[in-house]
Amino acid sequence: MAVPGRRNGMLDEDEEEQDALFQEEEEEDVDELLETESDTPPHLRDLASASELGDVDALRRALDNLSGSIDEPVEDGDTALHLACLYGYLPCVQLLLERGASLEVKDQDGAIPLHDACASGFTEIVEVLINSTSNPEAVKRMLESVDVEGDTVSIL
Repeated sequence: MAVPGRRNGMLDEDEEEQDALFQEEEEEDVDELLETESDTPPHLRDLASASELGDVDALRRALDNLSGSIDEPVEDGDTALHLACLYGYLPCVQLLLERGASLEVKDQDGAIPLHDACASGFTEIVEVLINSTSNPEAVKRMLESVDVEGDTVSIL
């Protein structure tokens, strides 16, 4: 049976070039994914993944097996608390705070987790972060915090 675009079961030259191009793009995507994962220290990958995906059970397991600091940057200077705040995972935020995550730890841009929660519009997380300390000086520092771009915490 004849197949349009093929000669005796052979691909046209254009189709061969197109297939090769798609294969190169797929290889680049895989390389990019591996490069991103390699930015996260190996001992923090489970912590980073659980925080980004909002998987509180996986986060609990990662914290139970953590061999470093809960405030250690997991990727791009962000801590697990930064990621949970950025993506809006309230149960993960609560667990991280229960386990002692710092409210005032800064990422590589000088932002604290409260910046991420505010920027993403997660008002419940903003409330939890502010109410999780009874130290008025800590609340004041968080509310007055400015990142390297000059952005402040904006309460919604």
